[in-house]
Amino acid sequence: MKTLIAHGKLLVDDQLISQNVLIENGLVTAITMPDQVVDADQAIDVEGKFVSPGLVDVHVHYREPGFNDKETIRTGTMAAAHGGYTTVGAMPNLDPTPDTVEHLTDQIKLNKDKGLIKVLQYATITENRRGNQLVDFTGLKQAGAFAFSNDGSGIQTSETMYQAMQEIAKLGMSLVAHVEDSSLSANGALAEEAAQRIGVKPIPWVSETAQVARDLTLAEATGVHYHVCHVSSKHTVEIIREAKRRGVNVTCEVTPHHLLLTEDNIIEDNSLFKMNPPLRSQSDRQALIGGLLDGTIDMIATDHAPHTYEQKKQPISDAPFGITGSETAFSMLYTYFVRTGIFTLGQLINWMALRPAQVFKLATAGKLAVGLPADIAVFDLNHEGEIKVTEFASKGKNSPFIGEKVFGQTVLTMVDGQVVYQ
Repeated sequence: MKTLIAHGKLLVDDQLISQNVLIENGLVTAITMPDQVVDADQAIDVEGKFVSPGLVDVHVHYREPGFNDKETIRTGTMAAAHGGYTTVGAMPNLDPTPDTVEHLTDQIKLNKDKGLIKVLQYATITENRRGNQLVDFTGLKQAGAFAFSNDGSGIQTSETMYQAMQEIAKLGMSLVAHVEDSSLSANGALAEEAAQRIGVKPIPWVSETAQVARDLTLAEATGVHYHVCHVSSKHTVEIIREAKRRGVNVTCEVTPHHLLLTEDNIIEDNSLFKMNPPLRSQSDRQALIGGLLDGTIDMIATDHAPHTYEQKKQPISDAPFGITGSETAFSMLYTYFVRTGIFTLGQLINWMALRPAQVFKLATAGKLAVGLPADIAVFDLNHEGEIKVTEFASKGKNSPFIGEKVFGQTVLTMVDGQVVYQ
């Protein structure tokens, strides 16, 4: 079966150019000009919309097994497809956690059986994401681990982190860190000013930056690829910038919500604005934008974290951390940064597709080219729509962006040439 994506616009040297894409046996077999005659069994006319490489998100939470009331692999990957994502890295916050070869093997099979898109599975760094007992890194790599992370649980002991980095470096794998000194952030909920305003305990910026500083020293000593999750503080941006200048093998990500929002948006006790790390100041937000633009921050990742309505309707002091992001990321960022001239479309696609694939050595992801899998997203850049909770595929409706008027909504997503969202 030959499928032609007709009358689309592809990004070429940061310009949108009218081109057609021919797909056969799951691969892109030709990219042609609109007036070139192409033999195809079926055509999908996308009417001048933007035909993009499928987006790559290295930080999502799918909750299955163990927490299926929040999300399942099926609903999570449906949400990703709705947002234009074709490859994701799924965090190990599960029950059981993928901390043994058996658990990881079972999880990878579950992801493949139930997922609509390509789900790459993180293994843990320590047993059950807790304590100091390291996992069998070699066995887990051989079983198919994407990378290693205790996401949601910063490793508190320097010796444990140092030993983990040494072992992971030997394997040429990536250590992906949720950075948080729990002795500094224990029981906190929001950044300092918002916490004082709402009347909850704070999560100070030092809880993030102090642990990153420790880890950068250890990463420099071991040579491991050290990737920092969801950077939120200007101080963290600065020390990562300096570490990169020294040649430390460090990369990092920022979330859409930290780029779009600050603690000033929290004007009442509303747990839709509770995430970890918390929203910080306007100067922190500007430093994150600057970090993307100068290359200090490598990519954008959603930290898609669905919860039930009952859990998130609780006060900020009691509700769980996290918001959903898969279905809103591209449209919000395109609307607020590309249409306003702060980012180019090429930069946004680099941070949401090409760069994460490069950093994590995903040779066939993040690009739209002849010979590669037809992992494709099509976005409508010209018509305004509304983010509606009724259109969410995710079980989690916990987004502060519901009701936003946006451009760049997804109209089609394909994985290996098969339509997974339309």
